[in-house]
Amino acid sequence: MNVVLTDIETKEIMPGYHGKMIHGETMTLAFWEVEEGATVPEHSHKHEQIMQVLEGTFEFSLNGFAKLYKPNDLVIIPPFAPHSGKAITPCKLMDIFSPVREEYK
Repeated sequence: MNVVLTDIETKEIMPGYHGKMIHGETMTLAFWEVEEGATVPEHSHKHEQIMQVLEGTFEFSLNGFAKLYKPNDLVIIPPFAPHSGKAITPCKLMDIFSPVREEYK
């Protein structure tokens, strides 16, 4: 299946988080444009997640440890690990989730 990112409808999944979602059989790829100051509260889920900062500065907390992430930084988030984040500047992020994030369809 060929996908053109610009053809995918953007969804605001939570305030300030505008995502384009691509779903395979066992994973979801999400491209986010995040407004400056937008937060995602601490949460956890069954999905393994890998996050990459493409643009901007993003404060990310994993298991209670917070760090600033910049372009090319990646974080591997194990299933059920508590995590949260905040866009310090406008950001572009990419997330990979496995299994598929059904609630993002």
